[in-house]
Amino acid sequence: MKKILKPLISVIAIGALSLSINIDNNVLANNIANTCEYDSASKVNPDYSTMNCLLTETALTYDVPPEIVKAIAEGESGNWRHFDMNGEAIVTADNGIGIMQITNQVGYNQDRLKSDIVYNIQAGVETLDDMFKRKDLPSINGGERDVLEHWYFAIMAYNGTKPVNSPIVQATGERNTNAYQERILRIINKLELIDLTELPFSREQFQYDSNSRENIKFSTMNYDFDLPLTKSKYLFETNQKVSAITNVTFRTRPTTDSPSLGTLREGEIVTITGPFEYEKVSTKKNHFVWYPVKRSDGTEGYVASSYLNYSASTPTPTPPVTPPTPPVTPPTTGNVDVSKFADYNANQYWAEDFKWAVNIGIISGYPNVKNPSTGKYENLLKPYTNLTENQMLSILLRYFKPSELASTIAITSWYGDVNYQLATKYSLPVLGANTASKQAIAGKDITRGNFARILASMHYGKTVSQSEAIKFLRDNGLTTTKTNEEFKPNDSLARAHTVAFFHRYEQIFNN
Repeated sequence: MKKILKPLISVIAIGALSLSINIDNNVLANNIANTCEYDSASKVNPDYSTMNCLLTETALTYDVPPEIVKAIAEGESGNWRHFDMNGEAIVTADNGIGIMQITNQVGYNQDRLKSDIVYNIQAGVETLDDMFKRKDLPSINGGERDVLEHWYFAIMAYNGTKPVNSPIVQATGERNTNAYQERILRIINKLELIDLTELPFSREQFQYDSNSRENIKFSTMNYDFDLPLTKSKYLFETNQKVSAITNVTFRTRPTTDSPSLGTLREGEIVTITGPFEYEKVSTKKNHFVWYPVKRSDGTEGYVASSYLNYSASTPTPTPPVTPPTPPVTPPTTGNVDVSKFADYNANQYWAEDFKWAVNIGIISGYPNVKNPSTGKYENLLKPYTNLTENQMLSILLRYFKPSELASTIAITSWYGDVNYQLATKYSLPVLGANTASKQAIAGKDITRGNFARILASMHYGKTVSQSEAIKFLRDNGLTTTKTNEEFKPNDSLARAHTVAFFHRYEQIFNN
């Protein structure tokens, strides 16, 4: 199973251009279910590879390390189970529901927590995220979200800051190995194959009465540990240099069942060549994922994420990387003959839209790339290729803010730096950002719904809601659709959709 799967719908008629936004839990759940190819109405436990995907994608959406979410799901449900043999959600004696054992959480639909695994996972991740943001819990070092050990007290709070979860047994001063967070961290060590650093706490830092149900009182609220801590293994970027942390088998496919290509030696530097992938054998319950990498001799294969680390030669947390797909770059403007592109079709609905977009310079083609239809290297428009959020921002800013886009200086070497500087300046509701954890989101497919909200926000000069974005589209004749279902906000945005929408915007507002 790939991290990013093909869109459900690649082509859409111009008359039904579907653009809107919905960023509530329903849409996020649908997006994740579609990405992982899981039927939320099935009421069966998905296979391990699919469950790995559901847990991982939800965690990344909320900027939470997937290692922690998967370990909590393991510790709470045992074997990543949500439904029993009768198709009913597993509910424990203390009313904990399903895979994340959601108990008495206000604001969540109790029936849906039982019937919908993805919704249940979302509730668990949101709860964990809330715990990390709490100000009444101790912080560790700078509290970076991508460092696993920094989540120690958030994990504790997920179960409760009760005496039973004190890191240290008050009576003896010994490590409390039965504390909830300690058990979760051991699951990461065992199933994610990551050796976490044990944080050196002391007895006097945790005040409690072992016979009471009152919460622990923390006498130390800020810890500064000079220790080698562990960054999440899910944030490596395409073209980033990483190193093997030990001798590890180099595989032909993303599974331990595949043939070996040899051994990566400890410290060997390899290059990430694409997004991570999930275990190919669906019956294997691996918590880790697989990265495609290339050795210095050009050999390509797969390595389990557990055995990779940030290379000392690669700056973190914002390593110099290039986008996973070719960036959209300003083309030559003017009288461009779009028929030079091998995949241009004058009979398609987008023909005039591409001619307009290429000639005003907001989109370009791909020169000398392999045409999957002919096998030849040709110039292509790729009308049905999906756009990432960063690529869409390039087009939007070329249209609305071309001079500012050209004059803004990048602060870092990350490829999306300027786009996201301007997105912040104009309060655009983007999902990506120039942080180690959100750079990956910038390189993911953008949905038509997210695009609609960003476009409407740029138009109005302020961040708008879903309903405002839909009203904007309808009131101005930018779409002929009448219902949210027709809008299909969860479908990926193709290049053809984009140029059609901007061309229509130009005709309505600037002619």
